Amino acid sequence: MADARPRPPAGRDTPGPGGVTDARETAAGDAMRIARVVTGFARALRAAGVAADHHRTGNFLAALGHLDAADGRNVYWAGRLTLCAGPGDLPGYDRCFAAYFSGGLPPQRRARGTTVTVTRPVAVPYGAGEREGTDEPGAPPATASDIEVLRHRDVARMSEAERREVHRLLALLRGARQPRRSRRHRPSPHGGAADPRRTIREILRHGGEPARLRRRVREDRPRRVVMLVDVSGSMAAYAGTLLRFAHALVRAEPRATEVFSAGTRLTRITAALRRRDPGLAMDECFAAIPDWSGGTRLGEELRALLRLPDPRGAIVVIASDGWERGPADLLGAQMARLSRLARRVVWVNPHKGDPAYRPLTAGIRAALPYVTDFVAGHSLAAYEELAALLAGDRPVRAARKGGAGA
Repeated sequence: MADARPRPPAGRDTPGPGGVTDARETAAGDAMRIARVVTGFARALRAAGVAADHHRTGNFLAALGHLDAADGRNVYWAGRLTLCAGPGDLPGYDRCFAAYFSGGLPPQRRARGTTVTVTRPVAVPYGAGEREGTDEPGAPPATASDIEVLRHRDVARMSEAERREVHRLLALLRGARQPRRSRRHRPSPHGGAADPRRTIREILRHGGEPARLRRRVREDRPRRVVMLVDVSGSMAAYAGTLLRFAHALVRAEPRATEVFSAGTRLTRITAALRRRDPGLAMDECFAAIPDWSGGTRLGEELRALLRLPDPRGAIVVIASDGWERGPADLLGAQMARLSRLARRVVWVNPHKGDPAYRPLTAGIRAALPYVTDFVAGHSLAAYEELAALLAGDRPVRAARKGGAGA
């Protein structure tokens, strides 16, 4: 992270008229770099469930303006005091700071420079180290701005080291869900509907004398999510990262998440994704999926899914590029049934991240009229937006009969 205080350009002992302008431009550039890093850090905190809203982010930037921003300890404590709303935010803040800036908490004092570095391997919140993603000793350091670039880079164009870094950052997603009102009730000491059973029991305990009226309210439970991950050959570059995202969802809400692989057959892989260690979970998934890098028959697989009680009332997430080998009219008919049963249908297409993409294939054109949200799934930033969508941070849009927005 750059020092926000202006300095004269190197090699000039006494800056002339142009030297003052150069110093101001340098200071402005440093401030912009600090703002970009801080904004990316706050975005990662919000994805991890920390209340780092825009107002708190502005306070963080204002605090850094009065401190030595090259000192990592100043950055840590300024962010902790301004970005966290309470003690419950501290564990998430520490994990995100370790992943975004350093491997130790709080960080030790660093020499003055232009960036705050991240020393790999970054901290993994699951405790047990990921066997697949362990970096070798002596790996080159990555700056926080590098991680910000990774957030928007297409997964298919990443190196193996960059992809492992994204997989680790995916583990920081909170995986929260939009709440729903359940049929079950819980006692409420502060208002709500009358609870006849508990009130009568209270009266009987007092020998028939009048007692305090007991009340109850309905419980809020997380909305169920059913996710289908296309593991066909056309999705091979994205399927592994999508399974990592599904693992984060299952780890956050194991009882409210079901995950299936979709290829030439429908395979339930929820049990494998409940493993705490991401590497072991991926190994079990690959062993359980018999049609990896095969074809795609989404129409037949959706028909098999609709025979199960899972989609009813749930948010259904379909991660696929829509290259359907089966009849497109079958896919359209099953999508129509799914849209009537599910609470919301979200289609995640990695190719939608390309500005030149147009939904022209027969499969995706047959499915889009029954999709509530058509979103990208090509980068870490896209997965963060999808997590916010499932958490209810974005408003629910009714499915349009004429087609979803492309």
